[in-house]
Amino acid sequence: MAWPNKSRDTDIKLSYLCTMEHLLPHLVALAKDKHAENKKYFDKLKRKPPKQLDYLMTDIHEEVFDKTDCLACANCCKTTGPLFTAADIERIAAHLKMKPQQFVQKYLHVDEDGDHVLQHVPCTFLDSENYCLIYEVRPKACREYPHTNRRKFNQITDLTLKNTAICPAAISVHEEMKRRLPL
Repeated sequence: MAWPNKSRDTDIKLSYLCTMEHLLPHLVALAKDKHAENKKYFDKLKRKPPKQLDYLMTDIHEEVFDKTDCLACANCCKTTGPLFTAADIERIAAHLKMKPQQFVQKYLHVDEDGDHVLQHVPCTFLDSENYCLIYEVRPKACREYPHTNRRKFNQITDLTLKNTAICPAAISVHEEMKRRLPL
């Protein structure tokens, strides 16, 4: 993330990071406290989504992530594992100079839903400074996480609601959404 060299912007970033660091240990409880309220909001949203919802979500997502340093958190990489599509497996295996089957055997297993997922969390490809070692070829699920700017947002609200227990930015997106789009 690139931040302008303005003192005010630096202060905002530091303030946000301090808030995020304090929020992270309480994230699950906060998500649980907000769950009923957010579920009710999203149920209303599903029944009658505004025409410009996807544009609004993209704007909010970009504003929140302009103030978010994912490297300071990486909670998603530390606590959950993405689904790996066949295309992900092919692309990552090629990047690692492995055959797809070797990649699957070394890093993945098939879960109860029949999906390829990591054998272990935290993610094998997360280094000690929260950098992704396969960032350029990371799985689609990682590229789209926390799914707060996906098209047809009203159809994936259950997924983004689950992500509030993992991603502080997802909570911020939801709170800003409720502020801008009261139902």
